[in-house]
Amino acid sequence: MNDDLRIARAAKVRPIVEIADSLGLDAYELDLYGSTKAKVKLSVLDRLACAARGKYIDVTAITPTPLGEGKTTTTIGLVQGLGRLGKRSLACIRQPSQGPTFGIKGGAAGGGHAQVIPMEEFNLHLTGDIHAIGAAHNLIAAAIDARMLHERNQSAASWEKRGLKRLDIDPYSITWNRVLDVNDRALRHIVLGLGKRVDGVPRESAFDITVSSELMAILALSSDLKDLRARIGRIVIGYDRTHKPVTAEDLGVAGAA
Repeated sequence: MNDDLRIARAAKVRPIVEIADSLGLDAYELDLYGSTKAKVKLSVLDRLACAARGKYIDVTAITPTPLGEGKTTTTIGLVQGLGRLGKRSLACIRQPSQGPTFGIKGGAAGGGHAQVIPMEEFNLHLTGDIHAIGAAHNLIAAAIDARMLHERNQSAASWEKRGLKRLDIDPYSITWNRVLDVNDRALRHIVLGLGKRVDGVPRESAFDITVSSELMAILALSSDLKDLRARIGRIVIGYDRTHKPVTAEDLGVAGAA
């Protein structure tokens, strides 16, 4: 049998609109990303609110081995088998992280004739959600260090004059690291704020992989934009020196993120 890449490139890709139609979705309910990718609009939930419930099958496994153990391949194969039996079926899987894709584990699109295509687009960028999460996450991280810097360099009177509350963040309590969708070993433990006084407050920190961001979990669990905004506002980034939690809402960046 050919390798995964040759199988993926030799496959004839059906237009995503055609696939959506076979699932009972209308074209206007899609946000298209070319002819092979799309997002389904939330409005479809309202249209199908009274529809009969389907069956949900959870595919899980042991803690992943260095090379993976086949959860995605099994999931895709199961959906293909159900489709072969005439069932209207689809798979809900995660988007691969770019870090493991370029590591020993490789991509996470399945394998053989049970894989997601176009494989390269799925593994590397898809609809850009991971990159958007990374930008939003690092915006919050930048706001944390900027706030600590300005509170250190400006008097309490100047903050009070502008009607702003001092957060007095304890740098040792900060749990909000920066993120990157690359396995970069040199960034696992870092020191921030080195240089001149205007360059920040020196402290130890780290980079995490982007998909571990709390924002990614919020994006997956939110029911609408209002719910998304509320959940982001409740994110706890650390604590002040009296051990009270400091949130993204306190920082004033929840809406921007």
